Amino acid sequence: MEESPVRPRSLTREAAALRAGVPALAVHVDRLCARIEQVDPLIRAFVPEPGRADRLHAEARALTARHPDPAQAPPLYGVAVGVKDIVRVDGLPTRAGSALPPGVLAGPQAAVVDRLRAAGALVAGKTVTAEFAGGAPGPTRNPHHPAHTPGGSSSGSAAAVAAGLVPLAIGTQTVGSVVRPAGYCGVVGFRPTHGRIPMAGVIPNAPGLDALGLFTADLAGAALAAPLLCDDWDTGNRHGGDEDVPVLGVPVGPYLERARPEALLAFRRQLELLAARGLMVRQVDLLPDFGELERQLRTVNRFEMAASHAEWFDRFGGLYRPETVAGIRHGRSVDPAAYRAALDARAEFRALLAERRRRAGVDLLVAPSATGPAPFGLDSTGSAVMSLPWSFAGLPALSLPAGVTDQGLPLGLQVVGEAGADERLLAQAVVLERVLDAA
Repeated sequence: MEESPVRPRSLTREAAALRAGVPALAVHVDRLCARIEQVDPLIRAFVPEPGRADRLHAEARALTARHPDPAQAPPLYGVAVGVKDIVRVDGLPTRAGSALPPGVLAGPQAAVVDRLRAAGALVAGKTVTAEFAGGAPGPTRNPHHPAHTPGGSSSGSAAAVAAGLVPLAIGTQTVGSVVRPAGYCGVVGFRPTHGRIPMAGVIPNAPGLDALGLFTADLAGAALAAPLLCDDWDTGNRHGGDEDVPVLGVPVGPYLERARPEALLAFRRQLELLAARGLMVRQVDLLPDFGELERQLRTVNRFEMAASHAEWFDRFGGLYRPETVAGIRHGRSVDPAAYRAALDARAEFRALLAERRRRAGVDLLVAPSATGPAPFGLDSTGSAVMSLPWSFAGLPALSLPAGVTDQGLPLGLQVVGEAGADERLLAQAVVLERVLDAA
């Protein structure tokens, strides 16, 4: 199988061009559909959709009628967006990567799609997800090397942006399902503070952990989309730039030891590069009992997953894939008292983490986006362990492209902010992006 061309598209440039009327929306839709028809049979980022072109042309005509002057149109006028197939979209079935009848999963359009469409975006289609955003992979391939996984569970969204099919895609993260595939596919993945983007209209995995996120080619694209999707975005809380260089914290200990040698070597080089450009890097002992943290997260995840699927699983359990069945059965065996204890432990962990960061005087935490580059094969989406503590605490995190291996597989640098400080995370991470891009 030939490799797919990897041509990520700038969201900011594309949005500006469309609002300048170049190209006209009808031409834009033709080009979009032609590229999907050309590339997607190779990477399978999108859920197949008969009549995609007709639907998009109809939506484009309606958008033009509402906004006859593109220069006065909303910020994402005509921008094509991929939407993970656990997020409900009016006019498209929701299958959640499963064999369940689509009508069973139907419901009102997701709030995040309402916001996208209000901003002028066109939904290019549903992107492939692992079954119910869990561990049973979909058919999507990594655009850089199609024999390798793109990661998951937001596999189609990351691959669609990396392959230049769309400049913006929506994913979700329960543990590592935005940051990991972004790292594997060499794009920016942004997972805001838990709850910052409303989850209404999204098929749940574990509601106490689930968060919507987005994929773009660069931080400028994420900075354009985030204020349109997140609640209460503070446009005045920008900071960033040369006058606001962040102090970086490296969480040493058992957590970092979970990364493979190749990832750790690349991470050390990234830290050396950042330090050489004047950024202060401090080692911080944040996660000494990492094994216990893993156990607590798994307790919360599996218990809530079982509860989310209680009715569907009772009716359609024979249609679920083995990986999902195992997770639900595990969740049904969890003692409610153990679940409540894990929630209490999470609250204590959040407070402890915030206090240790404050004492260490660090602005951003940095770590590998994944345990290494995308593994060979499509029977696994890879390990989410590098995102585990930050997802458990509900912190905002993103993955920045950070070079490639000798085999041409991308590597990512994970950057973690403070709860609720999503604006500052995006602004300060620009300093890191500039250094990494110049390397």
